[in-house]
Formats: sequence, structure tokens, C-alpha cells
Amino acid sequence: MLPKKILDEIESVSKELKLDGKKKEKLIEEVKRVYLNSRFEPGEAIGILAAQSISEPATQLTMRTYHLAGAAGIKVTFGLPRLVEIFDAKRNIETPMMTIYLKKEYNTKEDAEKLAFKIVEKRVLDLAKSISIDIGEKSIILELDDIRKVWKVERVISDFLSKKVEIKVRDNLIVIRLKEEIEFYELQKMKEEIGNLVIEGIDGVRAAIVRKEGENWIVQTVGSNLREVLKLAEVDEFKTISNDIYEVYEVLGIEAARNVIIKEAYKTMQEQGLDVDIRYLLLLADVMTWSGEISSIGRYGVAGAKASVLSRAAFEETIKHLIRASIKNEIDEFKGLFENVMVGQPAPVGTGMFELLIRGEEDEYRRDNKKSNKGE
Repeated sequence: MLPKKILDEIESVSKELKLDGKKKEKLIEEVKRVYLNSRFEPGEAIGILAAQSISEPATQLTMRTYHLAGAAGIKVTFGLPRLVEIFDAKRNIETPMMTIYLKKEYNTKEDAEKLAFKIVEKRVLDLAKSISIDIGEKSIILELDDIRKVWKVERVISDFLSKKVEIKVRDNLIVIRLKEEIEFYELQKMKEEIGNLVIEGIDGVRAAIVRKEGENWIVQTVGSNLREVLKLAEVDEFKTISNDIYEVYEVLGIEAARNVIIKEAYKTMQEQGLDVDIRYLLLLADVMTWSGEISSIGRYGVAGAKASVLSRAAFEETIKHLIRASIKNEIDEFKGLFENVMVGQPAPVGTGMFELLIRGEEDEYRRDNKKSNKGE
């Protein structure tokens, strides 16, 4: 009756606690009782239960919370805004972050600090003392703090602007002169683009904090670039993860993205002190990812993709769905819950899933006649 995994765990606990035969049987009976109570009955509307169990605490008991990460004082999204990001499957989240684990040979504070320093992006603006525009000469003058970085900066700018400009280096000055006439606003735009060029580090990683978690030294980043970070020799690629669902999907696939949805939603709810059964989140993550792509819970995702016309119309944009269905000659087969409730029919859940056959008096009469004929 119990799954093999649970039986193996019971066996492991029994050995660890040195339980005798009677105590072990008592433990098995208690686990059976909890297991049977945790199962759902055939025909139970688990979708409704999951929606209620997640949405009620998520909307009514969750605050709009932000958290300052470490001494850097970086605002990190938690609470209701974070849940909205997860369930709406937003592509551009407010605070993308990575949790970077190190391999055993690099699992020291010194190596973690070196990695944190190495991966944080350093743009031209971070290295420059000043960036100015010479209107008369139609040129951009860049003054750097460190003369040793001049040639590296010059090479990056040269690769970015290709043959459009002429670049001259003098001490810690880089003068970028345009070969063709352009308007001042275009020159201003070019200045901003040059200032945002990444010279060192990994593009997208804006800050990094080193902390210890148990026996592991971890680098927590603000900003994410999982693909590039996983290429580093020091990084443990089996544990390192990002909180950006779409980035994980693109780098590691849909199963990894599903795990991120579950982990991030569960962690966010736990931080708010909400005790939501993780199986509801497992079901939600399955619904969001079953097609092989990430779908949001909303009009353009799961709710908007339902087969039932009336179910789609009942959610949002009623007129649009009804007109579109009439143009396409769609038929509603009334296989779901919402559409049957709308028209007053028994919904196909619970006892509504089954049809009862009733034997009438005529059937009983025929049966009795058959018995008597056999007796003869």
C-alpha cells in the first residue's frame, strides 16, 4: 500500500532509532494513516483546491515586501511582488539573482571572495574619472582612473564602434573622434553606449556577496548570467542556480525551470510564514510547464488556453472570446467544471463524474423469468 520510497525511509528511521518490532509496526500504521488521509479521492476537484490553497494566502496574507541584501543594501523583491513575478512568468524580473556554489577544491573564503570580485561587471563608467563631449571637434574624451586599464578599454571601444571612429590614446586619456558628421543627440547617445560597455567581469552581474551556508562558501549575486557563470572552473555546475525562470529554461531546460518555480514559490511563502502544502505548488508548476514551454497563470497563459469557450469567457475579456469562438465555429463540449456550473448542469467532479444505472421493475421481472426458465 505504501510506496517503496516511504518504506525505505521507515526502514532507515527504524535502524537509526533502533526500534523493535512492535514500535516499527506502530510507526508503519501511523505513516499509513497519514498517507491515506493525504490522498485525494477519484473525482475530487484538486485544481480548485490548489487554486484556493495558494491564492488565498498569497493575496490576503502576503505583504508587499522588499529586503535589503547584506551590507550592500541592495533591494531584493520578496512577498506578493515576487509571487506575481513567478505565477505571471515574467521575463524581466525586478531583482534577478544567482546562488553560486563552489567546487570542493575552491570551497574557501578567499576563493569565494576572489570569484565574487572577478564576476562583478565593471563598465567604462566604473573605471572612468570623467566622460565629456567636445562639440567643436565632434569627439568624446574619456579620462580613466587607472592608466593600466587604458589599452583594455580602448580595445573594447574599438571593437564596439568598429570603423566609424578614430581612437587616439594619450596617457590616461582616450579621445574618440567620429569620421562622419552626426547630430549632437546622436553623439550624446554614443557617449551613453560607451559608458555602459562592460570591460571586466560578467555582463549582468551587478553585485556579489560572499556568505557561509553550513560547510559551503556561497557567492550570492544581484543580477544574473547563468550561462557564463557555469563556464567558470571554480563553479559547481550541479548546485549553482538562478531565480530567473526563463534564464534557467533557456540554459538548463524545462524540468529545471519547473523546479525553480516550485522552489521560489515555496521559499517566498515560507518567508511570509504561510504553511502551504507543497503538492499544490507541484501541481501548479506542472500545469505551467507541461507543454514544454513556460505558461503564465492568466489570460495569455493557462486560463486563456482552455478548450472550453465559456470557461475562457468567464475568466476575462468575455466579449472577445465569444466573438472569436463564433467566427471560428467552436463547440463547447462541457467537459470542465466552470462551463457546467454556468449553465446549471452537474459538474463532472465528485459524484458528477459517474452515471448511475437503475434496475427497474420490468428488469427484475425479466430476470426472475430467466431464473425460472433455467430451473425448468
